[in-house]
Amino acid sequence: MTVVNTITVADIALVGLGEVGGRFLDEMLKLKERGIRVVAVAEPSDTAGRRRAAADGIALRTMDEIVAMGHAIDVIFDLTGVPSVRRHLREKMQETGNRHTIVAPETMARMLWAVVSEDSLLGGHADRGY
Repeated sequence: MTVVNTITVADIALVGLGEVGGRFLDEMLKLKERGIRVVAVAEPSDTAGRRRAAADGIALRTMDEIVAMGHAIDVIFDLTGVPSVRRHLREKMQETGNRHTIVAPETMARMLWAVVSEDSLLGGHADRGY
């Protein structure tokens, strides 16, 4: 008998569902019973990850719409590897006064991946820092 956790640990959003983001999405979806919920994603391109998110009923939003969700998002994982995207997210967080949501760069996603998965998260971007 499997006991399903009814307590939400974190509501997360993913920005960037390319190679790394798509694999990270798959792994995060496995954690639903542990209280990790993927509630929104942002990906402008037609990637496999974006299609999986849509098929799973996850809201497809713009980055600005995700930031505007405020307290409904605990962590935004920036998986784009693009410094201007990271900067845009931070600026929007300041503009909206959102002091609740954390913007986590790819480095944090890789660390979380190492904790929850036996697989390695290959590929990615050269600049993974904050």
